[in-house]
Amino acid sequence: MTKRKTETVNDLSRCLDPLDMDATLIAVIEMSQSSWLVAGIVPGVERQPLKKIAIDQDALLKLLSRWREEAEKKGYKITRIAVAFEAGHDGFWLARWLAALGIETHVIHASSVAVTREHRRAKTDRLDTELLKRGFLGWLRGERGHCKMVVVPTLAEEDAMRPSRECETLVCEASRIITRLKAAFVRLGIRSFNPKLKAATDHLGTLRTPEGEPIPPNTLATLKRDLERHHIIKRQIREIEQTRLDLLAQAPAKGPHPMVLLLARVVGIGVETADMLVQEVLSRNLRDRRAVARYAGLTGSPDESGAKRREKGLARSGNARVRRGMIQLAWRFLWLQKDSALAEWYRQRTQTAPGARKTLIVALARKLLIALWRLVHDGIVPEGFQMRPAA
Repeated sequence: MTKRKTETVNDLSRCLDPLDMDATLIAVIEMSQSSWLVAGIVPGVERQPLKKIAIDQDALLKLLSRWREEAEKKGYKITRIAVAFEAGHDGFWLARWLAALGIETHVIHASSVAVTREHRRAKTDRLDTELLKRGFLGWLRGERGHCKMVVVPTLAEEDAMRPSRECETLVCEASRIITRLKAAFVRLGIRSFNPKLKAATDHLGTLRTPEGEPIPPNTLATLKRDLERHHIIKRQIREIEQTRLDLLAQAPAKGPHPMVLLLARVVGIGVETADMLVQEVLSRNLRDRRAVARYAGLTGSPDESGAKRREKGLARSGNARVRRGMIQLAWRFLWLQKDSALAEWYRQRTQTAPGARKTLIVALARKLLIALWRLVHDGIVPEGFQMRPAA
């Protein structure tokens, strides 16, 4: 169990290092599927260089070296190269590659860059690089409000997120297949057959429509293929779950595994939910409880202007997986942790206002996430929580 640091955590809303414009080469990259557009601010060079290159990290490195040589020819010694680009389809591999070469690299949160509010604003890669340059330059100066950066995960940290994310995708795919199978049976007038049975494929030939006819051959072939896909997906889900359990058993003290095992002791939280919460949010170096709730997208979005005061609902700007998982966990929590202080808090506020149940379940999910964050970092067991005995 790790202790939460008491010092102030940088929220990446501004740069803490002083900026020397005469010794810093600044570059931003507008990335697309076919090319990269690189814009720079080069000390001693009056023009604002703009270069379109192929998707090639070596070409980018050559371009930065050439700009550095131009600055040095003008008598400016470059001691710092700062590169930034928006988080997107390309992920974080470029940031890790540049950082390994000693180049300061930052990944900008795309939604934190301010854009014009015109109805039909012009949007080109060139204009986007200008926006990125202005935002990145203000961030480097240490000014808040220009843009925010994303924490660049290591390759191992990204890989650790794959099992829970893949499992979520497979569960959704299995649900879609079952829904499609049930719809096909209803269309044939067959309502008593359960396609989730292991021997469902063997029983398809014995099914009859209300008219006494067997299932048509093309429909029968489609149903068999869907059932085969469902069996494959279920087997893959079991493999992922078993691999996770094996890793926890082999190295219980490795990395975030102690957090997963501690959360799994809470009644109502399984290993799958615990692993998702730890990998997605609880293992991150977040500043305080407000940052935890904000990262999960469980905060409101107020609309206040003059005398108008209203809430537009959830901001939904955080991690969607955490938000969905916490809301589902909050409903489950009310049933399995009835004697906890959080469940009592929810019951007291909905007893006289049953129409506010859905609104307050979000507040309960936020409180529950913060309580779990304190549990794994500080070891504080929330009041009334039922815990399973340690293995």
